[in-house]
Amino acid sequence: MKNIGKFNASFPTPIVVVGAMVQGKPSWFEVAWTGIGDSDVVTLSVTKTHYTCDGIRAEKKLSITLLDDAILSRADYVGIVSGSKVDKSEVFPWKKGELGAPIPDEAPVCMECSVEDIYDKNGHYILICKVENTYVREEFLSDKGKLDFGKFKPILFEPGFNYVRTGEVMGPCVVPGKEYASSIK
Repeated sequence: MKNIGKFNASFPTPIVVVGAMVQGKPSWFEVAWTGIGDSDVVTLSVTKTHYTCDGIRAEKKLSITLLDDAILSRADYVGIVSGSKVDKSEVFPWKKGELGAPIPDEAPVCMECSVEDIYDKNGHYILICKVENTYVREEFLSDKGKLDFGKFKPILFEPGFNYVRTGEVMGPCVVPGKEYASSIK
C-alpha cells in the first residue's frame, strides 16, 4: 500500500443543491461537501461568502436536493454564479415545503431541514441540519413507499472536480458478513 499524502478519501459524496429564502425569494447554490451526522442529520460545509448563507442564517431552514441527470445542468449553473450578482430564484420552478424552505418541483429527492447549529471554521460554515421532511418523486419509490436507490441513481462529486453517477445496488447489508462467518467455521 502506498501513502498518497494528506487526502480525504471519503469521497465521492452526493452533490446537492441547497435552497433557502433570501429577502422573500428562493436562492440556490451547489454544495459538494456533504456528510451524515446521524439518521436524521445532514452536515454541509459551505463557504461563508455564499449569498444564500444570509437566508440560511436568518431563516434557519433550507432544502437539500440530490441530483439526477434531469437537473444537473441547472445545478451546476447555480454553483458557478453568485446570487449577489445573478437572480437565481427562477432557475428551478419551486414551492414552499411544509417547513417553509423552497423545494424544486423537479427534484428527484429533496430533504427539507431545520438548521440546528452553524459552526464558523476557517472561512466556512459547518451547518448541522435536521431532516424534517423528505420529498421523493414517485418513480423513485419502492413498492413499500421507500426511496429505491436501484431506481434513483444520485450524482456524486469526487475531488478531481468530476461528477460521478452511482452504480448498481449490490444487495443487502449483513449478508456478505454472514457469508464470511459461515466460511470460517
